[in-house]
Amino acid sequence: METTDAARKDAVRRLALLARSRVRAADIAPAGRDAAALAVTVPEIAGASVVLAFASFGGEIPTDPLLERLLAAGKTILLPYVDAADGKMRAAQIGSIRDVVPGFRGIREPASRVPVTTAEVAVVPGVAFDRHGGRLGYGGGFYDRYLEEITGSVPVVGFCYDVQVVDEVPREPHDRAVDAIVTERRVIRSR
Repeated sequence: METTDAARKDAVRRLALLARSRVRAADIAPAGRDAAALAVTVPEIAGASVVLAFASFGGEIPTDPLLERLLAAGKTILLPYVDAADGKMRAAQIGSIRDVVPGFRGIREPASRVPVTTAEVAVVPGVAFDRHGGRLGYGGGFYDRYLEEITGSVPVVGFCYDVQVVDEVPREPHDRAVDAIVTERRVIRSR
């Protein structure tokens, strides 16, 4: 019996979330700091003046250290939010970490909702990534649709714990690959 792409994705998602849940509490903050230090050395991020990033939620690797480093470097930071009017993801600029508040499903979003769409690089979350640029999200398709809308040829960088890098992420034609992955331990170039 052949496993469907959806079933394969669900299996990888479950295993990656389990691995992520096993990150020791004492390792969470250092992992966020270490990944942020590596991320700012990635040429696509270092050379960008406008960065679409994300505010970590739940068990995701902490992004506040990355956001603080980017802001301190004078970069314009855009964070995604879900527009209640149409359920689509959009992005708005933040000037500090204090500009981030709980929003859609409790996910941290920019307090200001003036949509902005210009970004030179996108730093994105995921449940799992593979060395070939495969990215697996939570299953809602928000980032796939949003990235298709705004990025075009803009480089996309995954940001996650090292335990979330797996051998293979099942991919479908609409899945947007990432150009690099940053973890607390390494930078993986996929393109």
